[in-house]
Amino acid sequence: MSSTRTRNRKDRNNPYMFDPFFGEIHRSAIGVLWRWRTEFGIVATLAAGGYGLARAITLVGAVMAMTVAGIALAVIPYSRRLLITRFWCLVTRHRIQRMCWETRLHTRSGRLPLVLWIRPTEVGEHAFVWCRAGTSSEDFEAHTDDIRAACYARDARVARDKKHSQLITIDVIRRDTLNATRHVKPHIVPSAVLERTEVVTSRGRHLVSRFTNSIPRWFRRTPASN
Repeated sequence: MSSTRTRNRKDRNNPYMFDPFFGEIHRSAIGVLWRWRTEFGIVATLAAGGYGLARAITLVGAVMAMTVAGIALAVIPYSRRLLITRFWCLVTRHRIQRMCWETRLHTRSGRLPLVLWIRPTEVGEHAFVWCRAGTSSEDFEAHTDDIRAACYARDARVARDKKHSQLITIDVIRRDTLNATRHVKPHIVPSAVLERTEVVTSRGRHLVSRFTNSIPRWFRRTPASN
């Protein structure tokens, strides 16, 4: 009897008790393949490459070759930056999909907006999203703060395509390129240096005036202009 009362009390205090009535997320084989296409492609490429190397040399040699290749990609600056930007593209894509589900930004049948393509930019990522029937760009604009928080970003901006209203772009801003990373401290000249500078300047002026006074007055006159 007590367990039944406890369960009823938990159900009454549960804020997500009515979630099954609003719809459940729609999952299909094609949708799963599309959302995880990059991860499946990486695993398939590594498996095919490792299998080919194992047949060409040995299994130990294939593991060592792939390890050296991974270390080289992580050490070289260009490849390291490329891997980091692509990693954040994957994170942003999955976080946008998760945000859409958590904020109920989907259709009544549970279909999430489709992230068609995402590419890195100088300040973050640029995502192209297909809004299904029942969602619009205004819905995403109302959840820019949720997008910003979900993607661990500094800011997020949503724009609608001028020709096709079902297509929107989400700019995830992670860094500000105009913000100075190195702050230059103002150089304060010591008072002793300023005093020495004033003494040298005054002495120089005194010497110049003495030299000027030593020149005959008739020699210092400028010729009259015709």
